[in-house]
Amino acid sequence: MKYLHLIWASLFRSKTRTALTLLSVVAAFLLFGMLDSVRVAFTSGNSVAGANRLVVSSRLSITQTLPYRLLAQIEAVPGVEKVAYANWFGGIYRDPKNFFPNFAIGPGYFDVYPEFKIPPEQLEAYQADRTGAIVGEALATQHGWKIGDTIPLQATIFPKDGSNDWVFTLRGIFHVDDPALEQQERQLMFHWKYFDESNDYMQDQIGWFMIELENADQASRVAQAIDALSENSDHETKTQTESAWQQAFMKQFADIGLIVTAIMGAVFFTLLLLTGNTMAQAVRERIPELAVLKTIGFTDRSVLLLVLAESVLLIGIGGLIGMGLAQVVVGAVSAYSQGMLPSAGIPAETWGVAAVLILVLGVVVGLLPALRAMRLKIVDALAGR
Repeated sequence: MKYLHLIWASLFRSKTRTALTLLSVVAAFLLFGMLDSVRVAFTSGNSVAGANRLVVSSRLSITQTLPYRLLAQIEAVPGVEKVAYANWFGGIYRDPKNFFPNFAIGPGYFDVYPEFKIPPEQLEAYQADRTGAIVGEALATQHGWKIGDTIPLQATIFPKDGSNDWVFTLRGIFHVDDPALEQQERQLMFHWKYFDESNDYMQDQIGWFMIELENADQASRVAQAIDALSENSDHETKTQTESAWQQAFMKQFADIGLIVTAIMGAVFFTLLLLTGNTMAQAVRERIPELAVLKTIGFTDRSVLLLVLAESVLLIGIGGLIGMGLAQVVVGAVSAYSQGMLPSAGIPAETWGVAAVLILVLGVVVGLLPALRAMRLKIVDALAGR
């Protein structure tokens, strides 16, 4: 630390160049902090152990359906408290830009998801109406829907009587108390029985089952028992946590982890070239000064460490500023997304990766200039050779 003032003076010898380089580092780590937070949010929670709610879907693909007869078998598995089921519908409201998740759900769905609060009289009205639908409060507010309104959807997968027109009557509006789950209010649900009887595509098929357990400690055992029911059949299942199932669903559209890794790989490779050139130029300009340091007693090792420390400090300042800005941005985006982004800030995992990147980039960027400074011959340097 006693040489910090010397390192600081060297780093800001050319203020404009250092400022521009710092901005590049800040931008890179700002981008990294935001993207990696999304990656962590969508790739965490794969362990079944300790989960209170599980999802059973096809082992082959999340788009494959399962036979309805599995319902009774799953209900009979020891440790299973409640079972509900659903099918993805994928209808469009007026315009593709208005897309929101919509599902056909079986009875007991709201028993498995008690966080969805719906007035009892509205739930009763929905159950009594074959074409009734339930939507989240945020979705109803967005489109100005109220109880009794007609909601037309255009089917993208499942036609009815040769037509893509499906019409539902809004019978219930649910809400969630937890702000982190507010995004769940942006969905529409209707009767699975109506879907099963009316669609032209398939009958007696279910997209996935939702399982509520008697005891979360039995999650792994129950998951294995459920998957054993259809082992070696043409409809093998995969039982997993809701978060893992949602990740699989998202991967139908894009592999978030791969996309983030590819983008950040390109960003940091470019940053490596830019900061490497900056450090090489800075050391080249200070060759006489480094020779003077050696003349007054600084060892080759000391000069090497001074240059490396300068490089790590440059990356470190920019990295911390970038991550700090990302912390603010991620928190704001999380609040604005109404729960779509689960994290309210940068996860500890991302901070840890950022710390490693700062150290590694700092060392790699400064290594060649530092080695050049270490091998510097005093006579040649002072002579301008």
